[in-house]
Amino acid sequence: MADNEEIELLDLIAPDFVKTLEKRFKILQTISLMEPVGRRILAEDLDLSERSLRTETELLKNQGLLISSKSGMSLTEEGKRVSTQLSNVIAEFQGRTILERQLSQKLGIERCIILPGNSDKQSRVVDSFGRRLNQLLGALLPAGDSIISVTGGSTMAQVAQNLSPDLSKNRDLLFLPARGGVGESMQIQANNVCAEMAEKSHGHYRSLYLPEDISENSFESLQNESSIKSILDLIYKSDVVVHSIGTAAVMAKRRNLPSKDADEIVTKKAVAEAFGHFYDHNGKLVYKVPRIGLHIRDLDNIPYVIAIAGGESKAEAIQAYMKNAPSHTQLITDEGASKLILRDNP
Repeated sequence: MADNEEIELLDLIAPDFVKTLEKRFKILQTISLMEPVGRRILAEDLDLSERSLRTETELLKNQGLLISSKSGMSLTEEGKRVSTQLSNVIAEFQGRTILERQLSQKLGIERCIILPGNSDKQSRVVDSFGRRLNQLLGALLPAGDSIISVTGGSTMAQVAQNLSPDLSKNRDLLFLPARGGVGESMQIQANNVCAEMAEKSHGHYRSLYLPEDISENSFESLQNESSIKSILDLIYKSDVVVHSIGTAAVMAKRRNLPSKDADEIVTKKAVAEAFGHFYDHNGKLVYKVPRIGLHIRDLDNIPYVIAIAGGESKAEAIQAYMKNAPSHTQLITDEGASKLILRDNP
């Protein structure tokens, strides 16, 4: 019997399969409530044509889940067992699906994927983010060449550890840093994260050897350097961007901002950071770090944008950033963040 994570994977890559599963489960469930029941009455109750219902019930009968008599259809003992077990699986899946739809509507983005747990308290939840990202990329990316740009950070560094070689089957993947370094430890810089993703997935990577906070004047003089220009050109042609969302206080510290700028971020009550942009609770931009690489405005031109952030501590940051995120963003998060967002915003 598939668990909820496997059902979610099936929905990701074969939504018609899940719809068929739900339809057949509903047939079994309705028969159990009405047995013995004739096909015409059952079709009316399920709002199906008798022809369509006949096809489904014949299949279920051949599987030993139904029996027919003059008085109508009933479940076999095996049918009752399967119906009971499926009830728990479908209920959990549908419940999670409802939450995901509510969250995506609340945030105004294409899709939310909610995984069990709270990454603030359970570090392994972040590993599940990585596995889910691996599944999502496997479903989204076509065969052939794809360019994936990634940001840095502790969440992304842990996510990178959970990609798998299967991702490169029939694909040639190139991982790029979405931005330069931010003065943080080498292990969580974007260059290192994309290198780790490439290694785990059997892809390739290239590095961007530029500090993120280089001045605009300096950038103008460096952007024509062949080694730099070639990377930037590729980044702007990315098929996918995978990025995290940070809390403003943590990111201000990690970026070693001048005390004047750090004070400004506090004074203006910034709560979120992404791509060097700091936002307050209402999603208003309050501070921007001069940067090399992708800007939020560039995401509109990239087919797939995947944000990864979880834990109750990130709930406010997620809400603030999503007021600026492109509508086609897909968010991978956890119950810790999602339940807090939905609770605070009924």
